[in-house]
Amino acid sequence: MRPVLAYHVIFSTYGFWLPNDPRGSGSSEVRAQHLRPFGPATHVNSPRSVANKSHDRPLRLAAKQELKLPEVVLSGHQALSIANGFNEAVQKYGYLIHACSILPQHMHLVIARHRYKIEQVGRLLKQAGTRRLLAAGRHPFAELRDETGKLPSIWGRDFRHVFLFSSEAIVSCIKYVEDNPVKDGKLRQSWKFVVPYQ
Repeated sequence: MRPVLAYHVIFSTYGFWLPNDPRGSGSSEVRAQHLRPFGPATHVNSPRSVANKSHDRPLRLAAKQELKLPEVVLSGHQALSIANGFNEAVQKYGYLIHACSILPQHMHLVIARHRYKIEQVGRLLKQAGTRRLLAAGRHPFAELRDETGKLPSIWGRDFRHVFLFSSEAIVSCIKYVEDNPVKDGKLRQSWKFVVPYQ
């Protein structure tokens, strides 16, 4: 088997993509009791996006109405705080990020293979983004600290990652990530922590 050269990583914010989304998800179970009436987990293994797959939209929106907290939709300032957190993590851990697009409810990154497992890389990136949101006073749930001081997470429980085994796959994925904001009607993004792929 060929070695993994990089990963296409997709983070989502809380409430964006539920485990029983009718289009499919990366989840194998629905852990939240209040979401179970909307069906079982819809696990898919496809490396291709299923975002545009036809689906039962009213069912998806009804499930979102049952969320315990409002779904997180990032402002431009909040996206910038998260990007600053990503930059700090890159400086601290030496990650090599070849592409990054931060949209209101999800983000795409192409990350070169690192000595840490990709699950740990993703976890540390999300933690760094959260720290910067808190430091800037922009955390969406800042008013919801419990008695222990804990805040609800702004992130979806897990994140999706696709293995990239060739330079061709990496280049194709970088283009997809760079084009993603444009497809969403936004400007192309440029982040100082992104290193062009050679």
